[in-house]
This record gives sequence, C-alpha cells and structure tokens, in this order.
Amino acid sequence: MAGVHILTIADEDAGQRLDRWFKRRFPHIPHGKVEKLLRTGQMRVNGKRAKGSVRIEAGDDIRIPPLPEPSESKSKKQVSDSDAEFMRALVIYEDDDLVVLNKPFGLAVQGGTKTTRHIDGMLSALGSGCRLVHRLDRDTSGVLLVAKNAKAAAWAGRAFQSRRAEKIYWGITNGVPHPKAGEIKGYMAKGHLDNRFGNKHKGKEIMVAVHHGDDGAKHAKTLYQCPQTAGVKAAFVAMQPLTGRTHQLRLHMQLLGAPIAGDPKYMTDRPLPGGLENKLHLHARTLTLPGPNGDLTFHAPLPAHMDSAFHQLGFEETAPLDDWDELK
Repeated sequence: MAGVHILTIADEDAGQRLDRWFKRRFPHIPHGKVEKLLRTGQMRVNGKRAKGSVRIEAGDDIRIPPLPEPSESKSKKQVSDSDAEFMRALVIYEDDDLVVLNKPFGLAVQGGTKTTRHIDGMLSALGSGCRLVHRLDRDTSGVLLVAKNAKAAAWAGRAFQSRRAEKIYWGITNGVPHPKAGEIKGYMAKGHLDNRFGNKHKGKEIMVAVHHGDDGAKHAKTLYQCPQTAGVKAAFVAMQPLTGRTHQLRLHMQLLGAPIAGDPKYMTDRPLPGGLENKLHLHARTLTLPGPNGDLTFHAPLPAHMDSAFHQLGFEETAPLDDWDELK
C-alpha cells in the first residue's frame, strides 16, 4: 500500500478497537509493527494520536502510513484441497479486480473465539492478494465481496463507506410486518436478552432499541417491503439498509412485529411456520456498487433452506418490488 491513505470508518465497523480493526484490514502487518505505528504517530484518528485500545466510530478518519504489500510466501496460508474446491464453488462472479462469493449459511466470515474455519482463512484459495471488503453475519447467506488487490479494495471500500453501495436483502419473517412497507428508523445499542424466551437465552447479547443520547446509541434506518405474504403466518420481505448497524435488519423486523424466521436472538412467541427449517432466513440477495467503468450488480441464489421455504409458502423470486425511493 504505497503512500499515505485516509480510510473512513464505515457504520458496520463502529465500536471496534482501533488495533483490531487495523489487524482485520491488514492481517500481514505484525502486531509489533502496529504498536510502533501508533506509538510514533504514523497512524492517527481524526488527525490525532491514538492508542490501540481506542474505540473507533463511524465517520472517523484513520491515517494509514505507507505499508508493505503482503508477500505471497507470508500471506498465503495453507488451505486444504477440499477447502480450496469449496471456496471456488462459492464464486458467482470474478474479474481482474473482484471476486464475488455466495456465502453459505452457518459459515463465519472472519475468525474469533472457537472459530477456526472461516472465509477469511480460506481466501488464499482465490489468490494471494485477496482481501475482504465487507462482512456478513455467520448465519446470513448471500453476496460477499472480495478484492483481489489493494487498488480494488480501496475503491470498493470507499463505496461502502460513502454508502454508495446498494444492498438488498431478502428474508422470510415469522408473521407479517406492520405496516407491510415503509421506512423504519431509530436508535439502537448493545443490550441483553431477558428470560422471556427461557433461561437458556437469558443474558445473550443482542441489539435493542434505545433513545437518542442513550449510552452507545447509534442511528439506524431501513427501507422494507413485502412482495408476498402467506396469510398472517409469514411474509417474503425485501430490505434495503441505509445504515450498516450490527443486526440492524434483524432488530427492525422484530420491532415491526415479525422477526426473521429462525432467528435465535430476535424472537417471537409465535411458533415457526410449519415445514420451515430452524435456520435464519436472511439472505444478502443483491449488491450494486459504482465501479470505475459503470455500476456493477451481483445477485446470489437463495440457500437451500430458503429456496425450500419459498416453495412451501408459495413465494416467487420474480415477485415485483416497488421503487425503493417511494418508500422513503
């Protein structure tokens, strides 16, 4: 990465420690080197020196000094033949700069406590310079963008940070949102489940609706519409997040009275509609971003459990959608 760069923190990265955010973005830089960049003021937050433990916020400008490119010998991790074949099977688009994957349900994008198999750890199967541009929750399937070089990562990252990347998610809800279409917005922050849904869920960390000014409150906005419903028991919901908060869509659907079917955190007292698998029915269906030579749009086929649910409930993938601008 030649020259000094200023990277703006996206909504979905808010709240992370600075050093951990940097390590995820530039995994080939040793921890000791990161500490030196901070100690010597080469890496700064909004023009000021900062410690690695500082929590970054959406909109923060991070000064990144010139960094060495990852060498193939250091960046290329050992990926088994079976995992390499698995990764190649996920590819739905590829050019000289980008690889687009259809991430399956249940596979983490990045590692963490007790998570050793994840997309990030198998990226070398797609090329030595590949790096993640954004993330999806473990149980959310669909379009995942990977950059094949630093230049592509920079322009694609800017599209997400400036909110010029348009993301459309499909979901099946347990119940029907009320109203059936519109805009939902408000403030959300980290919280914990109580024991309304049993003691086994009590204390689980979730996002909750809060008021402006509450500790940790962040604004979130989603456009949504229901192309089809199955009586009052379920709905096919299309969602466009205008911000990128953690679990934003999942919380917003619960607040509308119809949480995503199979959601283990944002629940309802209603039983899951008959025949549906007890898996999260949330899918990143479409991603459109402005490219150097015009807009690029990618579509990810539904995972097996959602495809089955569509057939059981009589939903059609070709059901027409209203103009998103009319919902604002």
